[in-house]
Amino acid sequence: MTFAAPAASFEDTIMSMPKPKLVHVLYRTRRLAQMLEWYATMFDARIVYRNDAAVFLTFDDEHHRFAFADLEVIAPGVEADDTGKVGVDHVAYEIADLRTLLESHEALKAKGIEPYWCVNHGMSASLYYADPDGNQMEFSIDCFDNKSECLDYFGSGVLNDNPVGVEFDPEAWLAQLRAGGSARDLLVIDAGSEVSPIRGALEHMS
Repeated sequence: MTFAAPAASFEDTIMSMPKPKLVHVLYRTRRLAQMLEWYATMFDARIVYRNDAAVFLTFDDEHHRFAFADLEVIAPGVEADDTGKVGVDHVAYEIADLRTLLESHEALKAKGIEPYWCVNHGMSASLYYADPDGNQMEFSIDCFDNKSECLDYFGSGVLNDNPVGVEFDPEAWLAQLRAGGSARDLLVIDAGSEVSPIRGALEHMS
């Protein structure tokens, strides 16, 4: 996969994601059971959602602090000691609100920095970027008014039908907001929409 490097120099790249807050890390692993036990012990983390390929955990009011992608499901047939694809998949940062996220996208695009994935996961809507070395990062906003509602989304059953989310056009969303549209309306997932394929490093592992 080719990641777009910024066209502007460091000195010229003034716009950034304003004051992002670190919220979660996603790991790729072939030792899922051991990893879950380790993070439960180290952080007193609890599972908030689990499916065949992924597990989400939290240790506080945030809806998830860790996520694990099980490579034994995603890319089977490799010994657990082969750590070639094991490790951090992406680090996630939270942005204050949807308009800030989308206006940052607009400004960064003008500087040659574009996301490789724009997806509404249901509990959060995200833009995924990669740095020139291919390190992946997620910038997201919550789809609900508080963390408790986001956490409830994991238990609602919606993820059983669509565990990934629905892709969106950030430019179209920003235009709707500027025309007076509601962020809450944009963030409601249409159950009939196509489930997004997974983008980024994981899409090349199966």
